[in-house]
Amino acid sequence: MTDTMQRFFTTRPESVGQARAFADTALKGWGRTARAEDVRLCVSELATNAVVHGTAPGHGFLLRIDADDEVVRVEVHDTRRGQPQAREPAATDLSGRGLMLVAALADGWGVEDRHPTGKIVWSCFKAGAASC
Repeated sequence: MTDTMQRFFTTRPESVGQARAFADTALKGWGRTARAEDVRLCVSELATNAVVHGTAPGHGFLLRIDADDEVVRVEVHDTRRGQPQAREPAATDLSGRGLMLVAALADGWGVEDRHPTGKIVWSCFKAGAASC
């Protein structure tokens, strides 16, 4: 059985913490807390990217979380096209590490087009030998 929760957030800095709390509540409610810290951190990074880079003015983002016994999948739907990529920032850069963290913590991540506009940035977390 797959559990699913989703919520729309406005494009405000406070939405990042609200998205993290929403993910935490969902995982605890489903009893799927084994990778909760990794999921929360990745939600923070993906939500931050949506707020800073991914949403057109006047739009927000959708956070969707799906979980079954083997995989938790996090999706952030936003309104701008473009393919975010993990990069290696210089030691003095104040930002640019978010997708590096997602790549390090998640068992998989990627970007898909969302029609008619926008994209979905996803990450997944395995509980066992499942594939994402």
